[in-house]
Amino acid sequence: MLRIAAVLLFGLYFLLSQPLWFAGALLITAVTAPFDRKRALLHRYTCVWGGHYALLMPGWDVSVHGREHIAPGGVYVLCSNHQSHVDTLVLFTLFRHFKWVAKASVFRVPFIGWNMTLNRYVALRRGDTASIAAMLRRCRENLDAGSSVFMFPEGTRSRDGRLHGFKHGAFSLAADAGVPVVPIVLDGTSAALPKSSWKIGLDRARLPITVRVLPPVALADLGPGADAATLRAEVRARMLAALAAMRGVTVAEVDGEPASAAKKRKDLA
Repeated sequence: MLRIAAVLLFGLYFLLSQPLWFAGALLITAVTAPFDRKRALLHRYTCVWGGHYALLMPGWDVSVHGREHIAPGGVYVLCSNHQSHVDTLVLFTLFRHFKWVAKASVFRVPFIGWNMTLNRYVALRRGDTASIAAMLRRCRENLDAGSSVFMFPEGTRSRDGRLHGFKHGAFSLAADAGVPVVPIVLDGTSAALPKSSWKIGLDRARLPITVRVLPPVALADLGPGADAATLRAEVRARMLAALAAMRGVTVAEVDGEPASAAKKRKDLA
């Protein structure tokens, strides 16, 4: 009962605090916009705003490992697996500069979505070819201007917690821009708030949530003839191995892409 009461109180704080945090974001934007073209200070503020919810949530034990692989001032395509509605809150605890790529509908959410617009994060309408092309252009502009971009290459949240097939966009972008991909493996959030549900997991007193940042993967390090498809396969293989190690299982148990689909991707590459 105490845990349920704590979660309810936290939920009340979550709702009531957002207008105050957004007011701070408006103030920072007004003061820094003339000289902070990357909105770096606003994003740092947003990391505190979003990340503190994940760190304060009753029962969640969030740990981040390998943050040093994202060098301050470095420019990367950051790629993470995707398990839950709350992944973005947890990933803000990386406290590194980047621009999110997110569904266009999220930008309409009061306060949080409006703040995403202030940050000039990148909106995407899934399945819309023109939107995808515009998203890739904006991502390239951000990379060229010195901002990393953060993408979920699975394209949507995993229903079973396994790592599913990767779309090619993040890797074509990294290859064309000549920047490394930083693989990030997230685990535990599917138990916190599963896909297609807003029911917060309350079946355990302590829920470990782990973010593991892997070393950057540069196309130039993958040998002669390596291309975006090679980069995608290498990043996914490293993430599969890391997720399996985190769970203490075999790679096959966390691989959510059927062999037939994997072969088709390879044939199309």
